[in-house]
Amino acid sequence: MSNSKMSARERIEILLDDQSFVEIGNLVQARSTDYNLGAKKMPGDGVITGYGVLNGRMVYVYSQDASVLGGSVGEMHAKKIANIYDMAMKMGVPVIGMLDCSGLRLQEANDALQVFGIIFGKQVQASGKIPQICGVFGNCGGGSALMASLSDFVFMTKEGSSLYVNSPNVLAGNVQSKLDTSGSAYQAETAGNVDFVCETEEELIGQMRMLVDILPSDFESKDFAFESVDDLNRIIPELNDSEYDAKFLLQSISDESFYMETKDMYAKDMVTAFIRLNGETVGVIANQALEGEKLLSTRGLDKAVKFIKFCDAFSLPILTVTDVKGIKANQHEERKLAKALAQFTAELAGSTVPKVNLIVGEAYGTAGIVMNSKAIGADFVLAWPDASVGMMDAEQAVRIMYADEIAAGEDQRAVIAEKTADYEEMQSSVSAAAQRGYVDDIIEPDATRKRLIAAFEMLYGKKESVEDKKHAAI
Repeated sequence: MSNSKMSARERIEILLDDQSFVEIGNLVQARSTDYNLGAKKMPGDGVITGYGVLNGRMVYVYSQDASVLGGSVGEMHAKKIANIYDMAMKMGVPVIGMLDCSGLRLQEANDALQVFGIIFGKQVQASGKIPQICGVFGNCGGGSALMASLSDFVFMTKEGSSLYVNSPNVLAGNVQSKLDTSGSAYQAETAGNVDFVCETEEELIGQMRMLVDILPSDFESKDFAFESVDDLNRIIPELNDSEYDAKFLLQSISDESFYMETKDMYAKDMVTAFIRLNGETVGVIANQALEGEKLLSTRGLDKAVKFIKFCDAFSLPILTVTDVKGIKANQHEERKLAKALAQFTAELAGSTVPKVNLIVGEAYGTAGIVMNSKAIGADFVLAWPDASVGMMDAEQAVRIMYADEIAAGEDQRAVIAEKTADYEEMQSSVSAAAQRGYVDDIIEPDATRKRLIAAFEMLYGKKESVEDKKHAAI
């Protein structure tokens, strides 16, 4: 039973431009007659597939029909979706899936299971070639949850949709009323499996349209650029006086304040979002102080890794905004922290798209280095005048380096203040970093938009060859 308010066909009609949908496979029927399936009418075998136009660009789409055996995936149902993927990869256009499915059709057993696997294989083949976007409108259970997670971006409605491999009620010691592990709150906030949570199905479809609009049709396409009417040299005085906030900064510098954040409910210490600069889509990874702490976390790093992979695969420039003092320290984090740091560093260093780093606050230690420093491959590094680049906070460094001298001094505060000022000037100031070539230019905050546009314009024709190997093994 579906909780969706829309029918499978209504979703498609709202998603696509008026009267542009062309259905494929509407006459397909299930072949299996076991368990009296032959006596049941199953139009299209429970899924509507086809192509159409979205804001003037072609997309392929499938929408599962929960009124047909609960939207369960049978043999012909799966073959229709696989066919859509084959066509989309040949044409170089996105696939949009609208999931409303109870899982595998038990009556068709192995026939359905094998073709379910074919869908997974097609999604893997399509990964990095064409954008894959899916929305969860009702149930998305079992193998269908894998279909969602193999996509690039996942949408859910706040209420009425569920995403799960195992139902909450089969988890040891749990029932759905105690902890709904299938609900949007858990999947978005705790698991990090969902990119966008929307209040209504209409909002979800509208957000899908917006996302497709700013992404390329395939990994070679450039048909998604827009002619910006925003002033390329626009000065933003508010940035001179406002305390750094990633979302405010990104909205301020983006064309017409366009801002689309992914996984905004998960790992809030790291912001991943799309903005536009001079009509071009730019992927942004930005530090955001959480509860006053400017620290990297395993969740934040993992969140950024997938985002970097997508941007690099589809040739979207990457902007990093750095304001980080260190790395989160507790037993829970330590279990996976080294691996998370390694994967983040490898993904960012290995990406070949234009990469610009903007240092707005601190860039300390290992955390500052891995946040797209020149050392790991940033093409251009800009910094605000009050930024600090160094090993650690200057006063902390002084307390370690001059511990004996401080202890012996009559006025310890004066010694600390004097040594801290010296250390900041020689080692931690942004000017010291610029003198050593670690920062390319120091800019005023109000000029951030025009300087970033200029930097990416300069990098537009960047060509970077990939090493002669299959791929990194990190």
